[in-house]
Amino acid sequence: MNNANEDITNMKQPGTVLSGWSSVAVHSGHKQDPNYAHLVPIYASSTFVYDEAEQGMRRFSGKEEGFIYSRWGNPTFREAENKIAALETFGVAYNSSPVQAKGILHASGMAAITTLMLATLKPGDKILTHFSLYGGTEELITNVLPPLGISAIIADLRDLNKAEAWIKKDKAIRMLYIETPANPTIQCVDIESLSKLAKQHNLIIACDNTFATPYLQQPFKYGVDFVVHSTTKFLNGHGTAIGGIMLSRNVEFMKTKVYTLAKTLGGNANPFDAFLLINGIKTLEVRMERHCQNAMQVAQFLEKHTSVSKVNYTGLVSHPDHKVALKQMRHPGAMLSFELKKGLQGGIDFMNKLKMCVRTVSLGTCDTLLSHPASMTHYSVPKEEKVKYGITDGLIRMNVGIENIQDILNDLDQALK
Repeated sequence: MNNANEDITNMKQPGTVLSGWSSVAVHSGHKQDPNYAHLVPIYASSTFVYDEAEQGMRRFSGKEEGFIYSRWGNPTFREAENKIAALETFGVAYNSSPVQAKGILHASGMAAITTLMLATLKPGDKILTHFSLYGGTEELITNVLPPLGISAIIADLRDLNKAEAWIKKDKAIRMLYIETPANPTIQCVDIESLSKLAKQHNLIIACDNTFATPYLQQPFKYGVDFVVHSTTKFLNGHGTAIGGIMLSRNVEFMKTKVYTLAKTLGGNANPFDAFLLINGIKTLEVRMERHCQNAMQVAQFLEKHTSVSKVNYTGLVSHPDHKVALKQMRHPGAMLSFELKKGLQGGIDFMNKLKMCVRTVSLGTCDTLLSHPASMTHYSVPKEEKVKYGITDGLIRMNVGIENIQDILNDLDQALK
């Protein structure tokens, strides 16, 4: 009856097999527009019409595919959904079978995560997750879900024995929720090992793949059930639109329960933001290559700087999760964080001295962005919790952009002096 029933494909046209990642990013999910527009149009229409009353009846009953109302689905949404699903499953097999996935686009990453939680959990269920989650996710599981009877247990999931001990101890645990690399300490958890653990105990496992993107990491390869993204970040790549997506290998579940819930909650995307997302995705591979190349050089520079006490970047051998990141990621990524020796005042002075790099929250844009998590993204997290999870007053989070590397290093150097 709408895009919930569209076939998922990695092909631009039937019979066209795409063998390269960027080819999939550019061409997958696209269907020729009836008016032969080169790019998918922005379908800025709240509703869609029928040739006859009987056609409307068939669409509402599900007997005929077609669009009804943009909260329920839209052709521009559909291309973005199918493109991201194609990238998350490109070349991916699980238990020797090729993986297919269905995605539903949302107004934000938090809307997608909320749909995930409400579609899979019920009162009395618990989520087992780790520290150093995105601040919005932390607030959702700490303040929003508990009144609905859903609570969370936070543990160090890098210790598989402790994770299994929690699962055995508390039979109410229903979901294993991971974010890797995590925000803002850049810790990584072992997706494959945790997925196996979840399967052994009949748990749902979901992964926030925002920091890595499908280019660097494909969680479905390891048996993850659900993947979420804030498409606002690297997938869009230019900071021009808010968005999120929820995907699953269980295509039927997505077409039925998840789709019904998502359209009812009303956290749908909008056509203009979806259009910007589609065009951003097309350059994802080339952008991520430059992001990662620059990030490694920045991390090495900061690790040697006398004003810096610690650098969190999985590309460095000094990072405790270096081996895990190498195992499951194509490159270590574009995100890092570092601690200044002078703490809070050092962080304030550093941020104020920046000239080219940008002082702001968010990430994933082409320009280098720096933020102070303790007072910005994780402001609502109690101080004792922040300190416990490594979010110190002197911690700076950095999205390394695609500018000339020497210009980035020069700005950091002068700001650190």
